[in-house]
Amino acid sequence: MAFAIVRAGGRQEKVEVGTILTVDRLKAAESDTVSFVPVLHVDGDTILSGDQLGTVTVEGEVLNDLRGPKIVIQNYRNKTGYKRRMGFRADLTRVKITTITTN
Repeated sequence: MAFAIVRAGGRQEKVEVGTILTVDRLKAAESDTVSFVPVLHVDGDTILSGDQLGTVTVEGEVLNDLRGPKIVIQNYRNKTGYKRRMGFRADLTRVKITTITTN
């Protein structure tokens, strides 16, 4: 079984064909094809890394855009009357890996 480790949104993810991956928001429309930078490729007994990865391409199809769960940030300082509350929701993109090829 072939798999690859790709760089996606500042993180590294292990992917196979058919894997659905959630990454930081990409500037791509729904059903567009995007490519990822491979860090490692394993196909049975063959392991490619470093300079050998020039021949490996990992592509996926954008499924949809979504937003992550809300994270609440609270700051409080004792005896000063200072308190502040903020929230954050990450913008995400869901991608399905379609091909991992070696040329």
